[in-house]
Amino acid sequence: MSGDQETGTSLRLLYAAEGGVRSIFSEKTTDYAASRPDYPAALFEVLKMNCAPNKDAVVADIGAGTGNLTQGLLKSGYRVVAVEPNAEMRDVSDFRLGKIAGYSSINGSAESIPLESASIDLITAAQAFHWFEVERARTEFLRILTARGQVALIWNDRIFEDPLHVALDGVFSKFGGAKRAALVAHEDRSDVPRFFGSTQPEQFSWPHEHYLNREGLLSLVFSRSYIPGRNTLAGPVIADRVSEIFSRFENNETVKVQYWTVAIIGRPT
Repeated sequence: MSGDQETGTSLRLLYAAEGGVRSIFSEKTTDYAASRPDYPAALFEVLKMNCAPNKDAVVADIGAGTGNLTQGLLKSGYRVVAVEPNAEMRDVSDFRLGKIAGYSSINGSAESIPLESASIDLITAAQAFHWFEVERARTEFLRILTARGQVALIWNDRIFEDPLHVALDGVFSKFGGAKRAALVAHEDRSDVPRFFGSTQPEQFSWPHEHYLNREGLLSLVFSRSYIPGRNTLAGPVIADRVSEIFSRFENNETVKVQYWTVAIIGRPT
């Protein structure tokens, strides 16, 4: 069995009956857009210093989703192509960002990017690497990168020892099932060295936080790919539990959701 079959492919197979990778978030787009965090300013400073100092650089944001990272890249002055296989999420990104100079979007994935060879100065992928077929993605990334182009794999990691996250993990564990278990198996990022090959990438991290009201916390939970939807039998039970968690942790009608933002940067070989 290949590495891809053991990791990324095994995860994707769990969603095959629901339309596969391109459909995973179709019914979760509204919750995703309402609740997922942005990225700290320090990340974009590191990208500018280490990857793309020229503001005219062209960035391909792979698995761009609803455009959270894309927006920060645009604010940094880059031209950004949001590459996203899910039509509903791409539509949200187009609505949010379509009028910003330098923005464009295309239907594509890490393994099939409809861009010209040697046309991209920086590839970013935020909260998306676990969906990749590693070998195919590396080949495609190297095809579209310029000679000095680099890749930045980015995550907003939940701080698991934080009491709010401990409480949320109780919900995720109970209702996430096999899909949750498969996703957790990717959190050690064992495929990252395989992706970069002989390259020793640099790693950066920063504390980050995000504030949500009650409905926002509900959206954060229901935006998870492995959590049953609001309209399923489990939906009202999940909503009640999350509402109780919000009441337990809220301060001035919001909860603080804490993260570590991690960026792993290099050029795969």
